[in-house]
Amino acid sequence: MTNSSPTSYDPAFWRTVTRLGGDSHDARRLAIADETPLSLIYSGVPYSVMMVTPSDIEDFIIGFSLTEGLISAPDEIASIQIRDGVDGLIAEIATSGAAMKTVLARRRSMPVRSSCGVCGAEDTDALMRPLRPVTSPALRAAAVARTLAELRGRQILNRDVHMLHAAAWSTLDGDIVLVREDVGRHNALDKLIGATSRKNLDMSHGFCTISSRCSFDMVQKSVAAGIGALVAVSAPTERAVKLAEQAGQTLAALARGDDAWVFTSPDRKGPGV
Repeated sequence: MTNSSPTSYDPAFWRTVTRLGGDSHDARRLAIADETPLSLIYSGVPYSVMMVTPSDIEDFIIGFSLTEGLISAPDEIASIQIRDGVDGLIAEIATSGAAMKTVLARRRSMPVRSSCGVCGAEDTDALMRPLRPVTSPALRAAAVARTLAELRGRQILNRDVHMLHAAAWSTLDGDIVLVREDVGRHNALDKLIGATSRKNLDMSHGFCTISSRCSFDMVQKSVAAGIGALVAVSAPTERAVKLAEQAGQTLAALARGDDAWVFTSPDRKGPGV
């Protein structure tokens, strides 16, 4: 795969702000994250415009393409050319003929989106597309606690802005291998999936941690990537739990400090057990 990047883009900016009700001397400099429109064009066909934090763009494109079901492997993308647009970035993605059939069949009706991973789908078939079962590893409490303890320190961009979501891939011992960040929780997960796929990591021998709630589409994306164990800092939705059960994925959530709750696990007898 070949790729090129635009001249420059900055994921964060500094602003001078004043306290509400304060005087002109009550001011400080704060860093805020940027949201950049990213136009995704597959072999000349516009597919979607995503609002992203402009970092690890290639990882995002590959992860997004995988979790959207547009490609089944990174090598189905021949090249990624990223250039500056009038207000944002434009990604020209060269794909195989098979991938283009999927692109044309699954083009989104919503032109701009940043958060919901299923928003813009034209029917429930796209929402409920079939997913292969995953291989779920044994998830240990100590490993999850280790990742949670290290995650904040590994969020490089978030050190300044304190507002970005993170997705991390860890070994089964809890050692963090990769972290990706974005203003959108789905984007952070797509970036991580793209990064792990480019490194050919075995998604059944580790676990993914997300610094957000666990909605249906976060489980859908993770299962599409073959992730066998997903840990969320906040709570899951009922639909997310059902999908994880169907896919054989271990789902732990409400993970804080040394505490986490298992909602689904293949070695459990059924819901609520």
